[in-house]
Amino acid sequence: MGWHGHLTLDYRRDGDTTQAHDRHDGPLRVLQRLYPEGPGICHHVLVHPPGGMVGGDTLDIDVSLAGGAHAVITTPGAARFYRSGGASAVQRLRVRAAAGTRLEWLPLETIAYSGCEGENLLRFDLEPGAETIGWDVLALGLPAADQPFERGRYLQSIELPGRWLERGTIAADDRTLLDSPLGLAGHRVIGTLWLAAGHAMADTRRDELLDAARAACAGHELARIAGATAPHDEVVVLRALAPRVEPLMALFKDVRNRWRQIAWGLGAVQPRIWTT
Repeated sequence: MGWHGHLTLDYRRDGDTTQAHDRHDGPLRVLQRLYPEGPGICHHVLVHPPGGMVGGDTLDIDVSLAGGAHAVITTPGAARFYRSGGASAVQRLRVRAAAGTRLEWLPLETIAYSGCEGENLLRFDLEPGAETIGWDVLALGLPAADQPFERGRYLQSIELPGRWLERGTIAADDRTLLDSPLGLAGHRVIGTLWLAAGHAMADTRRDELLDAARAACAGHELARIAGATAPHDEVVVLRALAPRVEPLMALFKDVRNRWRQIAWGLGAVQPRIWTT
């Protein structure tokens, strides 16, 4: 038996304000609703009081946006997949974004502990005119605490139906993937940052987003293990490896700020929870 948490978030624009309604069942809920950028952009902080997931746990997050709503969703700390006795722990995010809406999905990192059986499944259904900036950062084990990722399996899936699918399994005994120069090359932190639209981007806009990401990488310590590309005319992606979480998060925050300015004309406002 395991926990089954279900959180539904519904965002709608009412005049100048993005209104948010949430319903939860089980150990997953909204900690705070904030408006540091004014009423048009709702910042939500999600919390999972148990602190992590074990085999048999399931967390479902359903997000819908309509009427020109803009939401920023983050977490106060890392998500954790702990050692399992055999069953999988599963987290599922499903987003449905109507035309004219924007979502920023910016959770802090996920830690896959040795012995975990974890699945993290993200799906974004974007109507034409909807856009999202999001990231996913995975740390395999805790090498600095002498807890390497030696056993277990972690499945990652990021999907924009019909546009882009990033799906793969990392098994702790797959030394070729983990240590080969053609794999993770010994790095244990993996990150994917994207800006996606429900419509084709203009070539000039897409190129400007790619140039901004590449410029940020060029002056960064992860320059040699980070790269930006456009796998589809509606998606721009930055991928990076790192020896630890902090430099990768710093790079992603920088690129997110640049993309916000280019794509939406918005400033570099960080969720307040990141500094508390």
